[in-house]
Amino acid sequence: MKRYIANNERNPARRETMRGVENMNATAAASEDAALPRGGAAMLRWTPDQQIVGCRNREKIDPVRAIGRGPHVYALPAALNQISPHWSWRGQAMDVDRHIEAQRVSGVIVLRDRQVLLERYGLGRTENDRWTSYSVGKSVTSILIGAAIQDGYIKSMNAPLTDYIHELKSSAYDGVTVRQLLTMTSGVKWNEDYTDPNSDDALLLSAPFIDGVDPGIAYMRRLPRADQPGAKFDYKTGDSHIAGVLVSKAVGKSMSEYLSVKLWRPFGMETDAFWAVDSAGQELGGGGFIATLRDYARIGQFMLGCGKAGGVQVLPREWLADATRPHITFSPTNKGATGYGYHWWIYREAYAALGHCGQAIFVYPKDKVVIAINSAWPEPNLPEYGQAQAAFVEALHASAVAQPRGPARISW
Repeated sequence: MKRYIANNERNPARRETMRGVENMNATAAASEDAALPRGGAAMLRWTPDQQIVGCRNREKIDPVRAIGRGPHVYALPAALNQISPHWSWRGQAMDVDRHIEAQRVSGVIVLRDRQVLLERYGLGRTENDRWTSYSVGKSVTSILIGAAIQDGYIKSMNAPLTDYIHELKSSAYDGVTVRQLLTMTSGVKWNEDYTDPNSDDALLLSAPFIDGVDPGIAYMRRLPRADQPGAKFDYKTGDSHIAGVLVSKAVGKSMSEYLSVKLWRPFGMETDAFWAVDSAGQELGGGGFIATLRDYARIGQFMLGCGKAGGVQVLPREWLADATRPHITFSPTNKGATGYGYHWWIYREAYAALGHCGQAIFVYPKDKVVIAINSAWPEPNLPEYGQAQAAFVEALHASAVAQPRGPARISW
């Protein structure tokens, strides 16, 4: 039982309107089905078993907007010669099946030159099941910022946020630019501790309306400033949520509708996607995006194809190049990233969208390789999970590059 909010709803006071026979409160739906865990801020503390169920059924748990696909599908033909890498991890011989089981991977797909070299599922998931993005959704929000710049809705990356979100005037976001927002250098004080029920990340998900102001804006505008804008990188889901609000305000459409028009329909995504929304109907720009594994891979393929969809330049070429280079550099993370762009993590040969509990889309421009992974790590904050995934991705990439190019055998 899903709670939908219509894409064409413009009046904020009516954004909680629900569509069709599925017009039911998501919390009530969850309580009627004991197998579904609670959503909202509770999802940050799902147990390992709840993760498997919740990540695969997010659109049944929280209120969402649908992102409609178009009449055609961007084919991902299976390569005649598939890959099956082997590698060593902490002295143990590893292969794909062993990694999937040990690291609770629900799906992995590898593309090279648009052909599928490997596609495998675990945790009871199939190719038809969607999976929540967590912070991979931040990179989707970034794509929409680029599209809005291409369309002229946002003047430039140097534009002040308050030109578009007037409610943030006289807050810590005064003087913050779009670029500083997307590089996580806004300077706004923030606590991103997923284990703390009183962290800003958790409180944002349950924020109320205040004086008629949308809850996300109301919460973010009361936060103090910790650093001068542009001075320091500090990972903040709140900045990504504001980036989503920026998209909606600038283009005059919901993020879901704009994504459907600019990417989902023209590129040829295979399945309708969803985006979780707050009580005002605003998509959660820092996460809550929900799609199938193949469509996550198609997002990477879209980036690999210079930001074109249906033959139309959706992203400015120079903006895409700027978005996927390091604006911030740091010591390697647990997953090996050494820099940060416009909501994309930067590697030596790749850039990536990364999310909580092991979600990832890796794009290797030189080698024309895309790797998408969904997981349900039981202890997402332990460094070894990120390190094990980094070794897995390295093995997949090396095997993909070593595989001779050849004909496809099946078209999906």
